[in-house]
Amino acid sequence: MTTLMFRDALRQALREEMQRDPRVFVLGEDIGRYGGAYAVTKGLLEEFGPRRVIDTPMSEGTIVGAAVGAAMVGGRPVAEIMYVDFMAYAMDQLVNQAAKIHYMFGGQINVPMVLRTQQGTGRGAGAQHSQSLEAWFTHVPGLKVIAPAIPADAKGLLKSAIRDGNPIVFLEHKGLYALKGEVPDEEYLTPIGVARVARAGDDLTLISYSRGVHVALEAADELARAGIQAEVLDLRTLKPLDIDALIASVRRTRRVVIVHEATLTGGLGAEIAARLSEALFGRLLAPVQRVAAFDVPLPANSRLEKLIVPDAARVVQAARAVLNFSPQETIS
Repeated sequence: MTTLMFRDALRQALREEMQRDPRVFVLGEDIGRYGGAYAVTKGLLEEFGPRRVIDTPMSEGTIVGAAVGAAMVGGRPVAEIMYVDFMAYAMDQLVNQAAKIHYMFGGQINVPMVLRTQQGTGRGAGAQHSQSLEAWFTHVPGLKVIAPAIPADAKGLLKSAIRDGNPIVFLEHKGLYALKGEVPDEEYLTPIGVARVARAGDDLTLISYSRGVHVALEAADELARAGIQAEVLDLRTLKPLDIDALIASVRRTRRVVIVHEATLTGGLGAEIAARLSEALFGRLLAPVQRVAAFDVPLPANSRLEKLIVPDAARVVQAARAVLNFSPQETIS
């Protein structure tokens, strides 16, 4: 095992896959000479040259459209969109083209492309550069959506995504790029669609992904000091969801809190809550709780930003609510 930062694990994945398969190339704004907005692609231009590390115009539609076309004719593009907020400029190319082509052509054409993009708060970047928009993409048939929380999964899942035959949205939280963690030295792949138990426990289940996993783990540490053992389930893949892992954990603990940095209304937590309620309604000892960002635009002021997104204190509060819930309670 080697200790790597999240960004370095991603770069290692890109380098290994570009060395392994000459069809793999990367494209996006400032990914070449500049090395990417968060230094993920630093050094790749010098190693692989401008035909495989392509600096593009500042046009998200062009980037995604070029990736779709290249994938259709046999390439393995890895496109980078600097901020997920900017995907509004390329939703037609992703949603109506990349996600639908395999179906529209009767299975004769695949679109094996990866769309890397950054999202989340923590840098005071304001309402147009800090959103968490994963629910946009999980709603679209034909797309897979990945959101790793630790360096080992960042590398293993990116390698799996590049080898997959489908269009994949790969979400990287800006606040995780400097996170350090152990990464296996040998060749490995992390399977898509399989959740990870980040911490075992029997009293309740905390479900999250990306940076939210670390918020949940911090909350679990605080709960443990009070004698409460929370299981933390890291989804890793948002679509397809590992429904079996979700049900297995909640069937045992019978209480659940879902944590995500996206806004509450219409967030992925609502889908997870519905799935769990459908499967385990008779076993749940309390209503499913969601801890999410408030339904407001994200401010540039860092202090206000921290107040809007979930923290460990809010997760602990929700956990105590489900642990202390009485069936006699009613909604006023």
